[in-house]
Amino acid sequence: MIINTGQRTDIPAFYSRWFANRLREGSVCVRNPFNPSQVSRYRLDPSVVDAIGFCTKNPSPMFGYMDLLKDYGQYWYVTITPYGHDIEPNVPDKHRLLDDFRRLSDIVGLDAIGWRYDPIFISDKYSMDYHFRAFEKMTAELDGYTRTAVISFIDLFPKVRRNFPEAREVTREQRLHLGRTFIEIASAHGMTVRPCAEGDELAAYGADCGGCMRISDYEKAIGKHLNAPKKKGARAECACYLSCDIGAYNTCRHLCRYCYANAEPEKVLQLSRLHDPDSPFLIGNYLDGDIIHDVPQASWIEEQENLI
Repeated sequence: MIINTGQRTDIPAFYSRWFANRLREGSVCVRNPFNPSQVSRYRLDPSVVDAIGFCTKNPSPMFGYMDLLKDYGQYWYVTITPYGHDIEPNVPDKHRLLDDFRRLSDIVGLDAIGWRYDPIFISDKYSMDYHFRAFEKMTAELDGYTRTAVISFIDLFPKVRRNFPEAREVTREQRLHLGRTFIEIASAHGMTVRPCAEGDELAAYGADCGGCMRISDYEKAIGKHLNAPKKKGARAECACYLSCDIGAYNTCRHLCRYCYANAEPEKVLQLSRLHDPDSPFLIGNYLDGDIIHDVPQASWIEEQENLI
């Protein structure tokens, strides 16, 4: 099976010690975000966990714990955007992140890491030309360290509208112009552009519009076929295989203004104070009335078939 860590928060950036403790102890508990008394408990054991998916804006806090992951398959997405602290208040310096990306790629391998340049929005400061220059520079810096560049355009979810009221949708004309140019730049540096939940409007220009986190990506990363149960994406537009996420909403302290997973910053800081690195839960601990469900787990690897 596959464990995901990055749909609800950024575990490597802010909760790496907790995750390392979970790996050492061999289990993790996750509250249902819509019914908190319902708790799923997962074993963290490479005999049943074929791969762990990461999505982070800062992988470096995990570098000291990579030895704990050596028996697990891994796939990492590292998000590096061109925005400043006016948009991403607590994201580290982008030059350092580019260095960290290269270091992580050397550790996990070229097929186990992708770059996310998303979400894209347009403003007077972050203009189309600004994005073209930034994407060109970052792509050159990551040449030879990944084959994948994921892009998406800002979605104005209710939380985004509240935290980023001046944000505007990117028009279709802007999307096509940006996408077409990004595809050309990425191709020159050995990368394929994958739009995230953006339909297939960029397919005609050479984008891979089949999803950015597919079973085939995990298979390529671990070099084995996976007989995975059928599962829909997180939303209608999403073709990715996303399940078993161990994070919690409203806990990412990057406080990016475009974030769909965070409410107002005050709530994020309040919940973060309830984090205990020794707890089986990311936030808090067991409560009276908890209903614990030990999730059935099994390896999906087809042992007789390895990828060449």
